[in-house]
Amino acid sequence: MSTINLPPTSQDAPRPTDKEVEEELCLLDLEDADSLLEHVQDLISQHLDEFPEDQIDDEATRYAAKMTKTSITDGTRNGHVRIIRHYITFHLRRNKKWDAKRVDEQTPRDITAFITQKCGPPEEGFEGRKYSTAVSTRAALTMWYKQLRPNESLTEWRLDSITNTWRGLPTRSRQVSQFMVGLEKTKAKSGEVSSSARALSLEDINRLYQHCMSPDLSSAQRRAGTVRYVAFLLAWLMLLRIDEVIKLRFENTVVNWEAQRNVEEQHAYSVPADILASWNLHSPTIFEVAEFNGPLFGA
Repeated sequence: MSTINLPPTSQDAPRPTDKEVEEELCLLDLEDADSLLEHVQDLISQHLDEFPEDQIDDEATRYAAKMTKTSITDGTRNGHVRIIRHYITFHLRRNKKWDAKRVDEQTPRDITAFITQKCGPPEEGFEGRKYSTAVSTRAALTMWYKQLRPNESLTEWRLDSITNTWRGLPTRSRQVSQFMVGLEKTKAKSGEVSSSARALSLEDINRLYQHCMSPDLSSAQRRAGTVRYVAFLLAWLMLLRIDEVIKLRFENTVVNWEAQRNVEEQHAYSVPADILASWNLHSPTIFEVAEFNGPLFGA
């Protein structure tokens, strides 16, 4: 029987404090933001009608157009540019002295103020857009601040105590993360449900199988489809995140139509060996591609 090892966990760990839970939620928010950047163009294009081109022709909009034209030259980023123009225009109309290129301790508040305007409740004078609008706005502003300061770190937001300047991306600040976590909770309570957050159902898994294993596919397409199907099936069976699935290690796996696969947590010193979680997977056909030791997904 082959074994798939999961990272060790501690089942007798003390209950996390509210602060620890909040910290973990912020970390998860940053992970999700990073993963969305790979598909940011599609995400932004879904919300462009909420950032119309035909704005009032005034000093603020002309300045915003000039700023984005000189700072962003990639023609494929039109969606980003439109959101950024709205961001700059929004702040200039509130304060004519606002500097679009300034990056300091106030910048995270500028970001959350704009997202609040787009996604806050209509009864309070805001536009009432969905949470996905906030996500696409944050992604576009991430690109804006990358363009302004291309040599800054893309993974942090911190105050340099020596120069007394802020380093990194303001969209990765704790303030923005806390705001996004709170906004998502508020939207969920009001009944807004993101289709991207829906749990996979058995019907989804069956349709995914038909898609990935279709007899009409070429041999190369079926091999690639098998890997995708394995990843989603393991995530579904064991309630894992995809980034956890790609870290699984397959050991002593040999193609065998009768064999089952045993999935075990690695032992943690604080957990008795007899209470570690374990799964027996009885669907060996999905492991055709696992003919080697090590990570199946190349992580």
